[in-house]
Parts: sequence; structure tokens; C-alpha cells
Amino acid sequence: MSIKKRNLYILMVANLLISASTTMIMPFLSLYIETFGDYSEAYVQRWAGYIFGVTFLVAFIFSPIWGRIGDKYGFKKILMFTAFGMSVSIFLMGYAHSVTYMMILRIFMGVVTGFIGISNAFIARQTDRNEAGKVLGTLQLGGVTGMLFGPLLGGALADFFGFSSTFIITGIAIFVAALLVTFGLKEIRPDLEGVKKVTYSRREVLKHIFQLRVLMMVMIISLLIQVANFSVQPLLALYVGELTHTDNVALLSGLAFSAAGFGNLVMTRKWGELGDRYGYEKILNILLIMAALFVLPQAFVPNLWLFIFFRFLFGIAIGGMVPCVTAYIRLSAPGQMQGEMLGYNQSARFLGNVIGPILGGTMAGFVGMSNVFVFTSFMFVVAFVLLWFSLRSDRKRHVNVD
Repeated sequence: MSIKKRNLYILMVANLLISASTTMIMPFLSLYIETFGDYSEAYVQRWAGYIFGVTFLVAFIFSPIWGRIGDKYGFKKILMFTAFGMSVSIFLMGYAHSVTYMMILRIFMGVVTGFIGISNAFIARQTDRNEAGKVLGTLQLGGVTGMLFGPLLGGALADFFGFSSTFIITGIAIFVAALLVTFGLKEIRPDLEGVKKVTYSRREVLKHIFQLRVLMMVMIISLLIQVANFSVQPLLALYVGELTHTDNVALLSGLAFSAAGFGNLVMTRKWGELGDRYGYEKILNILLIMAALFVLPQAFVPNLWLFIFFRFLFGIAIGGMVPCVTAYIRLSAPGQMQGEMLGYNQSARFLGNVIGPILGGTMAGFVGMSNVFVFTSFMFVVAFVLLWFSLRSDRKRHVNVD
């Protein structure tokens, strides 16, 4: 097996372990806070939101920094540091006894969160341009699978072993991923072989992003994907409860949540291959329209099973966006600034993780839950229009230059 292929499979397994582990705690975070003392329901909900969101806010700041360091010194060391850092922070959460202690650990976790984004940069750098979409789509399979089964596994472990033990088990699982990276990964930097080393300033990287409108737009789309996903997630159980009259709302909402993940799994690699063949920006435009068309009916479905069907189709659409965005950045950026650019793209995703739940919850309170899906569909249409005009503008500029 070639070194490149071995690296891909190692990181796919590591992404699976880390995605599953970091999402395991989602089902019971608020319940864990309740064990710290005799608190009101409002207090627990408020602190659960703070503790959940602070990790993404801190990660939003640090992702470009890790990317910049990776461009300069290599990505393997950053992958090792972030993996071991997450392992320690989650392991220590098993011994938390107050919201302050938990908040400090979640802040530190935000500093070291970014393994999956950095792994994208690691694989993108060593991958040929004409197959970047397919390879990055394959890499994403690990993260998607982990996110799909992580919450289910976390809930089961919490019921069987208790909250504290689940954090400890999760920390150990991430430690295993860190060991895989440490002893199995071999970094290849083909863009630097026989080439004079060039260091780009942060200003030069940002200038490159803003000069290429399509590049800036695909980063905005990264934010939009996360906003669309996370705006609906807090409402899913309530919306499922409106669509069906049963005592198994938690199970059925989990099924509705997982449907999008299964759709993602089915097509993510295929969309990457199509991007390699026809152009990543063209496939992105198709996916944006598909996402808009598949989100809109979710606002008007008469029953749960139709809702789950459209969630599956929506998952198929968004499954190709991340590999196509990452591959496009790989194509557009000089090798020695790819890490920092992908770091900014990851920051956009983390910002979407913060904005989504706030926006979805606020909108649902004012205009109803079903209209959140309408608004999400509208956002995808706007993104399609902006990307389309950006493509036209960049083409005209290239024609004028020629």
C-alpha cells in the first residue's frame, strides 16, 4: 500500500473515532450539569448552551492559527497536539464538579479542536489536483460516520456506565486516535520539494481570498452549511413531536437526525469524483439548488416518514459540499498557504455552529418552527445566486486580463 493511501485510511479511522467521541456527549450534556448541584431548569439550559457554544467560539479563533503553523512546520505535529489535547480535556471532564470547571475544559477543547479540518489540509496537500474531490470525499466518510453514530453510542454508554465514565471512555478513544496518528502517519510535502521556501503573511493570505470572489464565496457557503444544519437540530425533537403522536419522540427524532447523515454517507465520495471531472464550483451550484429544493418540503410535510425521506435527500445534497469546497480551496491556493486558508474555512464552519442554534431558536419563537426550514431553503438559493455571479465575475476578469 502506498504511503498516501495509508495516510488516507489512518486519518479516516482517526476522524471516525474523534467525530464519534466529540459528539457522544451531546445527548446528555445538560443532564451532566444537573449532577453538579441543585439548579433550576433555566440555569441548566443556559449553562448547557454556554458550555456547548464556547468550544466553537474559541475554535473559530484558533483554526487559522493552526493552519498557518501547519503551513510553516508541517501538519502531523499539529494533528498530534490537537488529538492528545482533546483526549486530555474530555478525559478530565469525567471528573468535573462545577460549571466553571467544565467551562474551562471546554475552552481548552476549543483551542485544540480542529483535528478534522487539519486532516483535510494534510490530505489535500499530498493529493493530486485531478483527484482531490474523490480523496477528500473518502476522508469525509470517517467524520460523517462518527457524527452519525456518536450521539447514539454516547447515550447508550451514559445509560449503562454513567456520565463520568462516558467522558473517560471518550477520552481514551481519542487517545487511541492520537496514537494512530503519531505512529502511523507519514507526512509528505510534495509542494516544497526542490522549491525555495516561501512564507506568506496573514495579510497576503487574506488578500488572496478577497481577490478571488469564488474562493471567498465557497467559504461563506461553508458557514451556510453549518448554519442550516445547526439551526434545525435543537428543534428537531419538537418538530417530530408535532408530526407524530407517540411516546418514542426521542427515538424518532434520532432517526430523523440520522437520515441526513445516511444521505451524506451514500453520496459524499461520488460528489467529490464528479467535482474532479466537471469542476468543483459547478457541482457546488448543483448541490445548492438541490439542498434548497429538499429543505423546503420539510416545512409542509404531513407526516413523519415523508419528513425523514426529505431529510435523507437533503443529506445527499450537503454530503458533497464539504469535499468540493475543500478541493476547490486546494486548487485555488498556493501550497504554502493552503493550511491557513483551510483554517479560515474551518473557522467559517465553527461560526456557523454558533449562529445556527441561536438563529433557529429565535426564528422558531417568532415565526414558528416550519418557517425555519423555509428560511434555510432561501439561504441556499441566495448562496446559489451569489456563487453564480461570482463565477461570472471571475470569468470576465480572466478574459479581460488575457
